[in-house]
Amino acid sequence: MKPKIAFFDFASCEGCQLALLNCEDLLLDLLSQVELVEFREAMSETAPRYDIAFIEGSIHREQDAVRLRDIRARSTLLVAMGACACIGNVQARSNQVAPAENFRRVYGEADRNRVQIDAEYWPLWAHTRVRSVKEVVAVDYELRGCPMVADEFLMLVKALLNATTPYLPVQAVCVECKMNENECVFDQGETCMGQITYGGCKALCVTRGYRCDGCRGLLPHANLNAHRRLLREKGLSDTDIEHRYRLFRGTRA
Repeated sequence: MKPKIAFFDFASCEGCQLALLNCEDLLLDLLSQVELVEFREAMSETAPRYDIAFIEGSIHREQDAVRLRDIRARSTLLVAMGACACIGNVQARSNQVAPAENFRRVYGEADRNRVQIDAEYWPLWAHTRVRSVKEVVAVDYELRGCPMVADEFLMLVKALLNATTPYLPVQAVCVECKMNENECVFDQGETCMGQITYGGCKALCVTRGYRCDGCRGLLPHANLNAHRRLLREKGLSDTDIEHRYRLFRGTRA
């Protein structure tokens, strides 16, 4: 029997699933080897158990955490897919602000009694903390990035189907910048998160003329003190530095 694979989405833009759907050639290769049993972006069928479950999105409400635990219980392997699932992404920045202040920023100074609010659909008011997937359940593998890289997805699935250990190198974006022969962003008068951020994206943003904002998360061995000193030398205040660090990484994960 072919391994059963399923995709589930929580709080996100669903860009990771769309990135996968845009790679028709990869999907055709994959579908010849697996049975796709649940994928809301492409089908309505469901199944009781999964060999591999891919989770996109961060967890905002307790009912979402309950649903995630149920998926985990029915899955042999669980993969967090994309920055929302892996590190909370930009929506987790709300964790740094009090619920009442979040409400005020969205609805203004209007009397909240005149606004129909249901905590089920307004988790910020209910003060449900935004969490990454691994803050709720055990995660076997992570596909980082915003969105995740389709080549990494295919590599991971092929390794799991062949019962081998997927190779996800732990190296900085700077390594890939050097491989692409990019001029360092710091030498251009800009600042960058590439020294402390997981690579694997082929330094796409820097290669296309931007900078790395850290969407793939902090490296476990990152020298944060040295990086902060470098950012200060380039004129960033401590407040600016904290904003840069929290842009994608608002959870404790």
